[in-house]
Amino acid sequence: MTIKPTEIRQLSQKELEATLWSAANALRGPVDAGDFKAYVFPVLFFKWISDTSEYWRSRAVEDWGDELTEEIEASDYQPFTVPAGCTWDDVHTTVVNVGVTLNTALQKIEQANPELVGVFGDINWANKDRLPEKALTALLDAFHAVRLDPDHVEGDMLGAAYEYLLREFAESSGKKAGEFFTPRHVVHLLVKILQPQSGDSIIDPACGSAGMLVETVNAVKSAGGDPRTLGLHGQEVNLTTSAIAKMNLYLHGLEDFSIRRGDTFSEPRFVTDGKLDLFDVVIANPPFSLQNWGAGAWANDAYNRAFCGVPPARNGDFAWIQHMISSMKPGTGRVGVVMPHGVLFRGGKEGAIRRCLLEQDGLEAVIGLPPNLFYSTSIPVCLLIFRAQKPVERQEKVLFIDASARFQTGTNQNTMSEDDIDTIYAAYTRGEDIDGEGEGLHLRAVGMDEIAGNDFDLNIGRYLTTEVAAEVDVEAALASYRDARSELRSAERRLDEKLKAAGFNA
Repeated sequence: MTIKPTEIRQLSQKELEATLWSAANALRGPVDAGDFKAYVFPVLFFKWISDTSEYWRSRAVEDWGDELTEEIEASDYQPFTVPAGCTWDDVHTTVVNVGVTLNTALQKIEQANPELVGVFGDINWANKDRLPEKALTALLDAFHAVRLDPDHVEGDMLGAAYEYLLREFAESSGKKAGEFFTPRHVVHLLVKILQPQSGDSIIDPACGSAGMLVETVNAVKSAGGDPRTLGLHGQEVNLTTSAIAKMNLYLHGLEDFSIRRGDTFSEPRFVTDGKLDLFDVVIANPPFSLQNWGAGAWANDAYNRAFCGVPPARNGDFAWIQHMISSMKPGTGRVGVVMPHGVLFRGGKEGAIRRCLLEQDGLEAVIGLPPNLFYSTSIPVCLLIFRAQKPVERQEKVLFIDASARFQTGTNQNTMSEDDIDTIYAAYTRGEDIDGEGEGLHLRAVGMDEIAGNDFDLNIGRYLTTEVAAEVDVEAALASYRDARSELRSAERRLDEKLKAAGFNA
């Protein structure tokens, strides 16, 4: 009897996304929506590895027949090794203690592929109190309905579907999303400004789900460059998020990258001979106003990252900025970082650091973005662009751009369209003083003498007197005021505790 091969039907992007989202919905009830990603992404990645392994094995058999050896298949076909008993079907057909079988399969796959160590995160799939077996079975059943091999999912579809899930999880997890997800339109603008080139080395010291790194690859590819020549690096302190970053890069077809886990401040992981590695592009959307970030150790930082001073113990914004500048190559290096407006005008230690940075003339541009773009905060934010060597015509100046009116209103978050991004980028590239009412933005190149006359305050409203800029600055000032009040209350509590310990009663 001859079995006719069934016609292979490619999934559409919408079908794939719908299936993946239904898999996530299988967890509703026992798992908090903010934690979906920790369960869904490892299973998605496992399914992809297993399906892809079967696909390449069938191709190897077609090419070699009875002459096929394990060595030929492993070296010439298989991107990863899937040990015996660790395939998707081995897990999916398990009836009892499914979580134990899944745990074992994922651990053995990591052991067989050192580059995948940590990629599945740290979920204990055998813990039925955290994830009832019924929910795990439903999750596996949802994924079982699709094949994720090259025959069924073409080109960049899987990477795009992964981005879709990241976005959906961000929308459903609210402020938790700030730990791992930066809206892609913000990433697109920042990468466009930094203009990564073939051969560049890139690092994101707070890489989250690695969206910045993926976008640098897309930018180089769109410009006709060779993304395979990029050196992609990222550091992330959260175990689950660092695993998501690795999966994101793999599912976007990338293999040559380095994602390392650890605290960027206390344990920078990209170091050679006791010095920070240097990169052409340093890009990040770090956690805003991070408290207890480790200021105590920075007075004697082994990597000299406090070159303009030690930031306040309860606010790590300028620690991120100084770390990123310290990681920038001389000559070619450029830095792009997302920051709250408070870094532009807060005083004290931060004011002194800001003055030092400005006197070094590395800050090229301050770009005020629209409000309510992020899942983790509604306050307006800005992009700071630094260069190791600014163009001659931009030296001793800072370019201010108020782009706060360039957005599309959304139900939960505002967004920037492709036209918004192109308009902001064109203004940055032009760099000339304009009153861009027709373009919905304003910009001005301000000399360092004027900035010094304002005590090195970078408040956008000081230099671009528009109604929108003033409104944004008020919101930012209120946010800074709330931070200062919080810090004052903490200081008062600490003083009260010390007084009581010394025998003084209120």
